[in-house]
Amino acid sequence: MEKKKFYMTTAIAYTSGKPHIGNTYEAILADSIARFKRLQGYEVFMQTGTDEHGQKIEEKAAQKGITPKAFVDEIAGEIKGIWDLVGTSYDKFIRTTDADHEKQVQKIFKKLYDQGDIYKGHYEGMYCTPCESFFTASQLVDGKCPDCGRPCQPAKEEAYFLKLSNYTDRLIEHINTHPEFIQPESRKNEMMNNFLLPGLQDLCVSRTSFKWGIPVDFDDKHVVYVWIDALSNYITGIGYDCDGNSTDQFNKFWPADLHLIGKDILRFHTIYWPIMLMALDLPLPKQIFGHPWLLQGGEKMSKSKGNVLYADDLAKVFGVDAVRYFVLHEMPFDNDGVITWELLVERCNSELANTLGNLVNRTISMSNKYFGGVVTDAGVAEDVDAELKALALETPGKVLAKMENLRVADAITEIFTLYKRCNKYIDETMPWALAKDETKQARLQTVLYNLIESICIGTSLLAPFMPETAEKIFKQLNTSARGIEELDTFGKYANGTKVTEAPEILFQRLVLEDVLKVAEEIKAAQAAEYAKENGLEPVEEKKEEETVIDIEAKPEITYDDFAKLQFQVGEIIACEEVKKSKKLLCSQVKIGSQVKQIVSGIKAHYTPEQMVGKKVMVLVNLKPATLAGIVSEGMLLCAEDENGELALMTPEKTMPSGAEIC
Repeated sequence: MEKKKFYMTTAIAYTSGKPHIGNTYEAILADSIARFKRLQGYEVFMQTGTDEHGQKIEEKAAQKGITPKAFVDEIAGEIKGIWDLVGTSYDKFIRTTDADHEKQVQKIFKKLYDQGDIYKGHYEGMYCTPCESFFTASQLVDGKCPDCGRPCQPAKEEAYFLKLSNYTDRLIEHINTHPEFIQPESRKNEMMNNFLLPGLQDLCVSRTSFKWGIPVDFDDKHVVYVWIDALSNYITGIGYDCDGNSTDQFNKFWPADLHLIGKDILRFHTIYWPIMLMALDLPLPKQIFGHPWLLQGGEKMSKSKGNVLYADDLAKVFGVDAVRYFVLHEMPFDNDGVITWELLVERCNSELANTLGNLVNRTISMSNKYFGGVVTDAGVAEDVDAELKALALETPGKVLAKMENLRVADAITEIFTLYKRCNKYIDETMPWALAKDETKQARLQTVLYNLIESICIGTSLLAPFMPETAEKIFKQLNTSARGIEELDTFGKYANGTKVTEAPEILFQRLVLEDVLKVAEEIKAAQAAEYAKENGLEPVEEKKEEETVIDIEAKPEITYDDFAKLQFQVGEIIACEEVKKSKKLLCSQVKIGSQVKQIVSGIKAHYTPEQMVGKKVMVLVNLKPATLAGIVSEGMLLCAEDENGELALMTPEKTMPSGAEIC
């Protein structure tokens, strides 16, 4: 039986510099989806690559005194190296300077010109060099680029244009009749309401003010403008030929099943690209998913500040799979995610070292201690086994359902729910107690078998997201990963299999203070490199003299008064603005096994994205109150300076949610 095909792409990375962790997130996300599809039995073709033409590249190369080609060769190599470092299992890494790509782009441009979809005219407007985009004056925000916020320059030049109006109605109809085409739903509404329905202006598709681009072969004053060049990679990379001689690979894999892109380039992929394909009489991709951004804390990443996070730096501290786990699991489906050194340490210690690593280590250790490493299902079942087995068999379906909707973070949560259930099963069955009773040896064998079988099921599902970790676990269990179709039965781990004698620690617990020292060293090195690159004097961070504040004293209280107050550590798991208020945020705070809703007047000091993931000090037993129509069930404690700036009170060391503050 022939395998079902699945062709997916990432956006191609612009070769203006080293990609930070936010850029790398897309490659990791795409890889996890591709690997999961392979686990399902699909024939997958995953394409990624680099976008290498444009004015910005020409200018950067000139600043370095090298040719644009030499410049992009260096950066493309760096990008490819980082994609390889994080385990991206691409089938094709395309570069827009590839000769076969350039030839096809010229053919595409000529075909669209010959059939009247491209015409020659003049462009006058505001141009943003970093974004390679033209804007009308009305599109600017405070006189600056609406996409990146940088200054724009007036530009007027002869140019070729793609006549978007020829296909606008057809595209609107396609979007309305294919609800899965643009995801998430909010992205579709944005494109329809902000761009398509108000009417499209024709798209500038050539430039004459710089030379680093693919020449328009019938008018050598012009080079093909970035979007026809860059977007065409999705078809040229798999063998499209504009003359009708496309390869078998193209005929097999097109249309793409999924274009995975950042939300900032959604307009180009959901409007300009489909119109190009319609003009070429090619079917449209089945789905375009605009993922959110990964933000570095609440602070914009800046090389001058030295706060840019790079995958290679993070991997040296945490390991590749820990980084993969974090960016995949901590990124919400439809909102921007937050990454910080502190959050990475907390997740690595709690989820990876404790929930997963400790489970695997102690299960293997008990198998060695009690049975010389030989794992046997002795068939001595008890009622407590049923719940574990049921969850183990339900988990593949749950994960599959989440992945069908690209809810990767939720899929990983389902897998770790199974691991947590395994840990609970150990507490319920108490293997150490069974080992003391000679009449319970068969029961002990069964318990350990159930644990290892459950770990195998969970880890088969985990493999697309954390491939190195899964491989290590299977090696220690002396078995291999199973495909989705093989996870329908509990008990496939071969009786009599012997596990490793010396289980490997999968994830070491990290000390936050040590990690933050490394972070400071990386930050200083980045700032020094930036200063060197830009001919600046290295800036030493000046430590401000600490100020003190005296406040009016309140009446003394007794210990009995204090003892009435219950303070605990809470973890903010969700946060949103209170629509009716200019000051309030509404947080869902996990405190032990409970979740409390707490409304706080801190909107001026924190965004909802900055709140999520923080460990905070909570006054738990405050009488509920209604604020702006929303019930608040506690209070988050903050410090306030003389200027009214607020800072949430957070524990100095990593503490579990629910820990008592006394």
